[in-house]
Amino acid sequence: MTTLHDFSATSIDGKEVDLSEYRGQVVLVVNTASQCGFTPQYKGLQELYDKYSDQGLVVLGFPCDQFGHQEPGADDEIASFCERNFGVEFPLFSKIEVNGDGAHPVYKWLKDQKGGLTGKGIKWNFTKFLVGRDGQVIDRYAPTTKPEKISKDVEKALAAQ
Repeated sequence: MTTLHDFSATSIDGKEVDLSEYRGQVVLVVNTASQCGFTPQYKGLQELYDKYSDQGLVVLGFPCDQFGHQEPGADDEIASFCERNFGVEFPLFSKIEVNGDGAHPVYKWLKDQKGGLTGKGIKWNFTKFLVGRDGQVIDRYAPTTKPEKISKDVEKALAAQ
């Protein structure tokens, strides 16, 4: 059975990251953008990371420019923006596509595991996937769902063995 741990992705600083590094952790995967109405969610994502990282939560941010051209910058600009404006310390990855033929394999798999209101596609920036310690998708959250609203689900996932 395929899990999140079977994939790899390029970090925002250009290093290949084997996602098996996150085996045993609860992972929140989010497609992000710097010029979106939901961009302030970076703050909530960082707060979740701060609150629960010592218990095993990691947030993985995947910048994407497929929705309204709201992530036009290069990777170094994105990283600088996130750190400067929201104090982002959780891992960020190189800009990817989440829909269509060019969708990153991680997102093809995530969408196959949990469809949303629009079927298997990603509707907009800041769609979130909660992945358990076993690498399986637990739930999917709409872009409008603020990070603090899923803290109970994160706590439940962290408590599960």
